[in-house]
Amino acid sequence: GSWFSIALKRAGWDGMVLHNSCDRWTQLFVDDERVQFNDATYLLGKGTFETEEAIRVKLGDDQIRSCTIGPCGENLVRYANVTNDGRQAGRTGHGMLWGHKKLKAVSVRGTKGVKVFDPATLNQLSFDISKSAQGKDTEKYRVYGTATGLLSQNKAGVLPTRNFQEGVFEDAELVSGEYLDKHHKVKVIACAQCPIACEQMSIVNTGPFAGAMTGIEYESLFANSSNLGISDIRSAIKLITLSDHDGMDSITMGVTIGYAMECYEKGVLTDKDFACESHPEGFSLRFGEGESAVKLAEMIRDREGIGNLLAEGTRIACKKIDEEKGSESWKWAMHIKGLEPAGYDSRSLKTFAVGLATGTRGGCHNRSAAYDPDIKGETNRLTVDETRGRVAADSEEYAAVYDTLPLCKFIRRCFTGKADRAGAWPAIAQLINATTGWNYDYDDVDLIGIRATNIKKAFNIREGWTQKDDDIPWRWKHDPMTKGPGAGVVTTDEELEYMKQLYYKAKGWTEEGLIPKEHLIKLGMPDVAEEIGV
Repeated sequence: GSWFSIALKRAGWDGMVLHNSCDRWTQLFVDDERVQFNDATYLLGKGTFETEEAIRVKLGDDQIRSCTIGPCGENLVRYANVTNDGRQAGRTGHGMLWGHKKLKAVSVRGTKGVKVFDPATLNQLSFDISKSAQGKDTEKYRVYGTATGLLSQNKAGVLPTRNFQEGVFEDAELVSGEYLDKHHKVKVIACAQCPIACEQMSIVNTGPFAGAMTGIEYESLFANSSNLGISDIRSAIKLITLSDHDGMDSITMGVTIGYAMECYEKGVLTDKDFACESHPEGFSLRFGEGESAVKLAEMIRDREGIGNLLAEGTRIACKKIDEEKGSESWKWAMHIKGLEPAGYDSRSLKTFAVGLATGTRGGCHNRSAAYDPDIKGETNRLTVDETRGRVAADSEEYAAVYDTLPLCKFIRRCFTGKADRAGAWPAIAQLINATTGWNYDYDDVDLIGIRATNIKKAFNIREGWTQKDDDIPWRWKHDPMTKGPGAGVVTTDEELEYMKQLYYKAKGWTEEGLIPKEHLIKLGMPDVAEEIGV
């Protein structure tokens, strides 16, 4: 959602692949066709926002766009982000990789225009979509931002609460988007050239965290409020501000802190386990203790004390803690393929459960959008049936089309008022054709999502994926919630395996979840078949 990619295109680049690493901290500067490798030692220790501003000052141009890492990337926090304009490329540790490369920033000055095949048609299509984006389907986002979803997920009983122990938070109203709007909102902010503006810039005005300010959206909010049992939204704003400014994924940070809180409440960890140079006596870490959560987030950022272990995320942390303590904290370590899940409890979202289990990068709601049919009532989310494999596959492929172009999924109802292929694909084909001069139709657009999901799966196969990796956390299979519509419900191993087989079949794969050679050839991907050895 930032301006970086636009600047890169205006500089004449479609993309960039960074190989190898530097022997000193470096800032890569793309000045139209010219590329410079500049010393970046003067930027070390600076947060992401400070780094961007320092580069503009150094180069004497306030129009330069920079992707940067903060202290978390420098310290190789496994879930460090890459940031531009306050927008986070998060979830899977891009910032850590930049830290390994000793790459502090990539800056771009693009002064060229961008040529398209049919500017008049493209402008009209863009105008029509922008006008629709001001309609009723996006109204709540324009007022409250995505944080308005917190109350609706709480009502549905799927709002992660106290490390996913429950799906209903008793103080949800105090950490809702509506509460933010009334008490902490500075303004709404938008991604580059977006007509919706779905993020609330929020500030803390009182208390120990006064002055903390950042953009707030639902995923960051759930992870650092209800999931931590925190009802003082000022603590949540501070936590999200820290993650944004220091360059750390706010979802994984919040879920990892939630894991540590549960370890503390169950006696696996004690005050002494949180002792470090900054806190020599340690401290308590109960659910709801916002100031303690902030202390731990700072320890993770600095890799100080137990923060050094928690900087690796829940999968690695639980293994080490259980080896040392003789505990079974892996049962409440919430991750899928090592990635902590987003803000939808999938014990009672069964289509989404199989979508997450089979997702190529783990607990990612953006790659598997199967929570949408579950929450919208298009399925019976508390049971399973023979439709779930097809629904999960369709949702994944649908999301992949938007991600590949890329288009924001919040406009998915701006074509016909219904988020389906029939409404969106013809319009998207027009956008592609006006931009490129190609002759795409409905089937061509559909193929984008199918090919994208297959090549991502092929990558995982090449890297050693096996069917056992398609799983969900132990808690969702064995530990039912006690409150809300999903009380008493889990997604069992048997249900998950049944849905996985339906999903593999819908994708055209084998019962083992592998991609047959003939399927890849049919999709026009013989090189991929060769790469994975089929």
